[in-house]
Amino acid sequence: MAKSIYVGNLPWSATEDQVSALFAEYGKVLSVKLISDRETGRARGFGFVEMRDPEAEAAIGALNGTEFGGRTLQVNEARPRAPRAPRY
Repeated sequence: MAKSIYVGNLPWSATEDQVSALFAEYGKVLSVKLISDRETGRARGFGFVEMRDPEAEAAIGALNGTEFGGRTLQVNEARPRAPRAPRY
């Protein structure tokens, strides 16, 4: 089963290919989505990586707290998104 991994404190310059290559050391990366600001298009410094379960656990354990692009990564299992109030 696929597991979604939250990756925080990414450098603004990080690309989806770079993040994918980092996680590929621990198994097959199914998808990478880096989040950007809706209005400015600038990177927000976090994203999500999807991997199969045992490989995802290995990547979380190995990469949390490591340095990438001069920043210390925060890597953990993604929690479901909380419901948001409608925007008007």
